[in-house]
Amino acid sequence: MPKIELLHGDCLEVMRDLPDGSIDLTVTSPPYDNLRTYNGNNGQWGDHVWEAVIKDIFRVTKEGGVVVWVVNDATINGSETGTSFRQALYAKEVGFNLHDTMIYMKPNFSAVGALQTRYAPVFEYMFVWCKYKLKTFNPIKDRKCKTAGDKRHGTLRNADGAMVKKRGAEGWVQPEYGQRFNIWKITPESRGSDHPAPFPYELAHDHIISWSNEGDTVLDPFLGSGTTGVACKNLHRNFIGIELDSEYFEIAKENIENRIAAKKRITEEITEGKAQLVFDFS
Repeated sequence: MPKIELLHGDCLEVMRDLPDGSIDLTVTSPPYDNLRTYNGNNGQWGDHVWEAVIKDIFRVTKEGGVVVWVVNDATINGSETGTSFRQALYAKEVGFNLHDTMIYMKPNFSAVGALQTRYAPVFEYMFVWCKYKLKTFNPIKDRKCKTAGDKRHGTLRNADGAMVKKRGAEGWVQPEYGQRFNIWKITPESRGSDHPAPFPYELAHDHIISWSNEGDTVLDPFLGSGTTGVACKNLHRNFIGIELDSEYFEIAKENIENRIAAKKRITEEITEGKAQLVFDFS
């Protein structure tokens, strides 16, 4: 059974007790500049804080481990802060590879902004950092191929400019589904959430599948409403979640307990032959 550990406190203090190289994957969304107040607990958030957080995440990450850092920028006096880019570059300074710059695309405009002067922002960055050589990648293949079943031939260009046949002269048969691209269109969580910036379950779920295996340990130093913990429990990963705010910590505990209890209840009903509808959180 996966171990779920929820810790209340400042992640910089709590992470000191985590051993070096103990975390396989971090999936988190830190405060976005001053876009959310988080009950007033992000008043001290700034370069000196996120630099220390990233540096300690590097320490606790295993070789080959991954960090998924979901972030966006505030717009101040008509200019985006660029904090997200500085965080990504600092991660490289402490030793991470910038493995991928992914996009979390929302179906609708949901941010604050003056549309009279710019296009509506509908995405956030998902920086994927890797500590040295990547250990795990389980690509999601759910992109419907329009030419499924067709015989395909293709070429690739080498570094010297020469063209070579892809997969040899015989070609290949196009599968029904291809590997997902690095722009993910995901619907945000409902505004009715008890947290001002709830993490989409699908986003956490899909990153956990992609960059870890069952039995691995996943960290979220900004636990929020506990979404990453719920996904880890459903996907049989061990989880460590840290939250500074007392109210949100209780919300996260309740959310994780309720989702686990609901899944357990449904499983028991299926076993007893009572269930008419099967709902799988995973």
